[in-house]
Amino acid sequence: MTEVSAMMIRACCNFVAKTSVLDVKRSDSRLSVIGRTVWCDRGRMKGRVVTGVKAAMQVDLEDDERLKRLDGLEATLGLDVVAERELKEKGFLGMRKTKFVCTIGPACCAIEDLEKLALEGMNIARLNMCHNKKEWHYDVIRKIKKLNEKGFCISVMIDTEGSQIHVVDHGAPFSVKVEDGSNWLFTAEKFEGSRPFTVQASYEGFSEGIQVGDSIVIDGGMASFEVMEKIGNDLSCKCTDPGLFLPRAKCSFWRDGRLVMRKHESPTLSSKDWSDIEFGISEGVDFIALSFVNSADSVKHLKSYLSAKSAKSVRVLAKIESLESLQNLEEIIKASDGIMVARGDLGVEIPLEQIPAVQEEITSVCRELNKPVIVASQLLESMVEYPTPTRAEVADVSEVVRQYADALMLCGESAIGSYGQKALSVLQIASSRMELWSGEENTKHFLPQHQLGVSLHDRIAEEICNSAAELANKLSVDAIFVLTKQGHMASLLSRNRPSPPIFALTDDDSTRMALNLQWGVFPLRIDLSDDIEANISRGIELVKSKGLVKQGDFVLMVSEISAARAASMASQSIQLKSIV
Repeated sequence: MTEVSAMMIRACCNFVAKTSVLDVKRSDSRLSVIGRTVWCDRGRMKGRVVTGVKAAMQVDLEDDERLKRLDGLEATLGLDVVAERELKEKGFLGMRKTKFVCTIGPACCAIEDLEKLALEGMNIARLNMCHNKKEWHYDVIRKIKKLNEKGFCISVMIDTEGSQIHVVDHGAPFSVKVEDGSNWLFTAEKFEGSRPFTVQASYEGFSEGIQVGDSIVIDGGMASFEVMEKIGNDLSCKCTDPGLFLPRAKCSFWRDGRLVMRKHESPTLSSKDWSDIEFGISEGVDFIALSFVNSADSVKHLKSYLSAKSAKSVRVLAKIESLESLQNLEEIIKASDGIMVARGDLGVEIPLEQIPAVQEEITSVCRELNKPVIVASQLLESMVEYPTPTRAEVADVSEVVRQYADALMLCGESAIGSYGQKALSVLQIASSRMELWSGEENTKHFLPQHQLGVSLHDRIAEEICNSAAELANKLSVDAIFVLTKQGHMASLLSRNRPSPPIFALTDDDSTRMALNLQWGVFPLRIDLSDDIEANISRGIELVKSKGLVKQGDFVLMVSEISAARAASMASQSIQLKSIV
């Protein structure tokens, strides 16, 4: 016999349950559940003490014949075709929960290559605005939208160029191999095209404060040079560590083993960035990744601008890639809609040995504050040139998955590499395996959560989702379905990292695309009405008709109530449904 004891739902205020939530008995591998109801009656708050408030949870077993046919609502279900295929092949618990971001470049911009990446599990296509012209990006976005018309669900992210004081370019369209001992000229002179052994800096004062004997490190260690002579504002350098020199690479200066720190008065967003943002708004992108974020102010400024200019909701991700951003980490995370850990650039500004601990800390804080986090840079760097990864790279990917990062990102591996599809396949295999191994431990050690909600409505929603995730794990339900307008409760469920997959039913397209970044969330497009019970019944009926659930499956249904409607609502609910 398995029993689930009464759960007391608590926030900053006191929530008192009337009766036990449910008793569960297993008999012949079937659940027999005696339903109990825990009601939420609205009361008044006195400071931090609440009177007349009781917990909001309802657990039902049988589908009580309330299936309503709602006239005028489309019977469509926008589940990504790859997720649907995975569900049918592997079942609920076999579905991959970690999301994949692929950087699109010349190696994968053809429609055939994009479709191959989509079939391998690409959830978000990233366009780096440092490279290519707007016409090229426009063409890629058109192709992504065509794929979505075929049943895929791929979000689009643009990555701003940011301050260019650290960018140098050799002028060639692809990477160049730098030989040991070769001599190169780094210059701020402006010219078109490329010149042999000449690197163009984008910032006129790039050599200020630099001395003979200093080192120039390209892209965090892809190649290195020693400054042999200063010629006006130019630097004559010799290659000391041969390697690959990518177009528009980032450089850093070192002296006696330490980073040369230089102060530059430059805004986070340049005039080109604002032009790129306008382009992103006009093309309806889903995410904008903000480069070189050092404080929350630049994030708030961009979000304010987007809310005024964009008809749809565009999420802003802050890239953590500098020492200053680490010093202001929590305020940046709170202001942002998500975080990207740019390990390559970050590794230039802090000692290499600190990267693993910093990565884990950022991932942990993001989860506490309920913000999705992408871990990027050099996950499978060797696969830019080789068809198989190193074993250390696979271990690195697995560790990121073990830390429950929301997403993994390919950079050069997909953009310019010869084996982008294979690299994505490696991410698929490694992450799926680690999720299976770590899932069992997650159910044993349920992590205590940092309280987020301030208002009573938000605290109730938060506790409902915490309890639903715990209930799903303890009862070993097959899946969680959540009805959501803006995606908030779906993200709160994801934050708990439950074992079953989370299917988010929404009627908002921007919410559907934003949820592509949330760990374990599979967004579904479905028309919703104001009748919550009808939405729940219709949602179950629709997913059943598509063959996504079958007789005997047990699912949890969680409903979201908007803050605007909260005052008039008596309760929120969690319902346990047996598919019959």
